[in-house]
Amino acid sequence: MLSFESDYTEGAHPAIISRLSETNLEQTPGYGLDKYSESAKEKIKAAFALEGADVFFLVGGTQTNSTVIASMLRDYEGVIAVGTGHIGVHESGAVEYTGHKVLTLKDHEGKMDAGELEAYLKAFYADGTYEHMVIPGMVYISFPTEFGTIYSKEEMKAIHSVCQRYSIPLFVDGARLGYGLMSEANDIDVKEFASLCDVFYIGGTKVGALFGEAVVFCGGAPAHFFTTIKQHGALMAKGRLLGLQFDTLFTDGLYFKIARHADEMASRLKGIFLEKGYETFIDSPTNQQFFIMTRRRAAELHDKVRFEDWCPVDKDRIAVRFVTSWATPVGNVLALGNIL
Repeated sequence: MLSFESDYTEGAHPAIISRLSETNLEQTPGYGLDKYSESAKEKIKAAFALEGADVFFLVGGTQTNSTVIASMLRDYEGVIAVGTGHIGVHESGAVEYTGHKVLTLKDHEGKMDAGELEAYLKAFYADGTYEHMVIPGMVYISFPTEFGTIYSKEEMKAIHSVCQRYSIPLFVDGARLGYGLMSEANDIDVKEFASLCDVFYIGGTKVGALFGEAVVFCGGAPAHFFTTIKQHGALMAKGRLLGLQFDTLFTDGLYFKIARHADEMASRLKGIFLEKGYETFIDSPTNQQFFIMTRRRAAELHDKVRFEDWCPVDKDRIAVRFVTSWATPVGNVLALGNIL
């Protein structure tokens, strides 16, 4: 059966498997204090032109989001996100579990609007009773969003400028960062991306790694962040398993090459759906593609293809999601076209 269910159904890129096997019996210090982790950090800082950054490797996306947010907020502060943001919908209340409320704004195809963010902050501090409320302490966005959409350079600049005016950090969830940066629709250069936020993470789990995410604090990490990682269960004793993966992904631009492949496969997939007369639900320029089909047609297609029923459109139709990955062969896309 063909699968376009998600971008983390495969194991890992063969180059990672090869290096893990080659180095398997080496003895290295634990907790990310090994040579491979140090090498990976330097390669990441070079890729994003961030000499003074701090880089840490965590085990997964939910742990990363909750750990970063908890480390940067005081106990009376919350984090602003759009209503469809990953931290407020699909992370089982992990942020709230650490004691911080997710404060939501309306989304626009998954994205936050800078003007609405500023209006929210202005109205909050104009309320004479705001000391009785959860103080907005940081802003969270995803690149790409849950709908595969991406922010333009101007949109990122505008949101970051609002954050700077109110002295709160901007945190970018990059679970699928490679797919966003390599999209043909993206106008943000890799080396300028970090100038548009305060902290971001590079997703490995969904972009070629077995598991793991790399957190990048552009201007330096909060005090004792290493300790906070351990408190949140996101620290690996065998830290070199994370470092080695990111060292491989950031050698000779592999991370960006495989991300571009996924986007190319998604573009080809979209073209096939459009040729067959399907309508897009959201026009995504990345590896997540959304289409509208009848419930009956979706049920028939599920017999031959794995994909996700996303949300109802009306009584007879639903939106569905098809996802390509770093490992999607063109033959699978063509086979899907034949089935359609």
